[in-house]
Amino acid sequence: MTDAAPKPAPPASASLALRLFATAAIITTLVLAATGAGLSQLYSDSVERAFDRRLDIYLKALVAEVTVSEADAEDGDLGEPLFDLPLSGWYWQVARLDRSPPEARASRSLFDHALERLDQRDMAPGAEGVRHGYAGGPRGEALRVAERLIDLGEGGRLLVAVGGDAGEIAEETGRFDRALALTFGALALALIVSALVQVGYGLRPLQDLSRRLVAIRAGAADRLAGPFPREIAPLADELNALIAANREIVERARTHVGNLAHALKTPLSVLLNEADGRDDALAAKVREQVTLMRGEVSRHLDRARSAARAATAASLTEVAPVIAGLVRTLEKIHAGRTLAFAIRLDPGVRFRGERHDLEEMLGNLIDNAAKWAAGRVEIEVEIEVLAEPASGAVRRFLRVVVDDDGPGLTADQRALVARRGQRLDETRPGSGFGLAIVVETAADHGGRLVLGSAPAGGLRAELILPAG
Repeated sequence: MTDAAPKPAPPASASLALRLFATAAIITTLVLAATGAGLSQLYSDSVERAFDRRLDIYLKALVAEVTVSEADAEDGDLGEPLFDLPLSGWYWQVARLDRSPPEARASRSLFDHALERLDQRDMAPGAEGVRHGYAGGPRGEALRVAERLIDLGEGGRLLVAVGGDAGEIAEETGRFDRALALTFGALALALIVSALVQVGYGLRPLQDLSRRLVAIRAGAADRLAGPFPREIAPLADELNALIAANREIVERARTHVGNLAHALKTPLSVLLNEADGRDDALAAKVREQVTLMRGEVSRHLDRARSAARAATAASLTEVAPVIAGLVRTLEKIHAGRTLAFAIRLDPGVRFRGERHDLEEMLGNLIDNAAKWAAGRVEIEVEIEVLAEPASGAVRRFLRVVVDDDGPGLTADQRALVARRGQRLDETRPGSGFGLAIVVETAADHGGRLVLGSAPAGGLRAELILPAG
């Protein structure tokens, strides 16, 4: 069945709804993420400033004590018991810089450790000469330190520092970040859902337009009718104009073909009458050619009618009754032969077109299979989703497979018999137009005929037609 393999459908581009939804979701996520990061940083700075104000209070109290008397700071806790608890994370330290090496006194909580000096980091002091920064603690923890240089004149120069556990800042900021993430996550979800609803509601007119176009293709309507939004109404009007122009072109073509055919009928009749009055070789040749020309004229008239019916797609035809009627007729024609017909088809399958066209196509295929079959003809009908040859759009098609167990054809012979008027065996009845008519009629409906080899060794004719 390699000959009957459908053409692959072209890759589909991303849907408009998906593009709009993805854009809204990405923008919403980015805006909320940026806003959340900004709010988190603002809150972190606020918590840090509050912590610094607390350190500044302790620092001012300590400076006041050492300014009055350095001895007062010897055992002072600044009103905070944490300065007495060993390695509590809260420490103070007073260092004399006018002595070498510098002498330092510290809170009991610091034990024999010393606080890192911020003045050695080339940090500029802030308001009131106070430096704020992060330093390592005696247990390796992060400390937030406030440090101030005091010049007592003859009393010397003192470096006063107070440090607190910076984990409190991180803990407070972490709680806020978690609450912020939950809040903004819920907000993002709500906004994305609302964007999904908005996109679906906004694109509903386009979906309605698509359904109405499908109805036109199926023959249930002849134009796009109904109210459309201002943005869609011009498109609907242009499509209606295109449909009307297409019908007008088809009608003009039918008229021209009909006029030409009728114009040829009279001269052909005159030639035939003149030839009938004579009994020689020339008259016989004229009669033969006039008969062929009349057949061609009739066939092209039928094709014009078929093309017009296919263009308007005015009806749907049940496939099962057509096949059953054709098989009954052929069983009577081949009653003297041992010929069996096997039919397999999905129930309710329909052809999008006129019954006459379907009978003509299937009649030629099944009749051809019956003529050449040794004893069995198999007919299978199913629905497939394939790429439409004309536009590449993915649509539902009928797949009709007619197999026989006859001698079959080679690849070159299969290409030859599909041409108009070609016959491989003059001993069998027929005009040589059957398969060509099937090819042309199927093409008028947007379908195709593919010839191949049947599993039983005979010919396989696979007809692809639009499904209703």
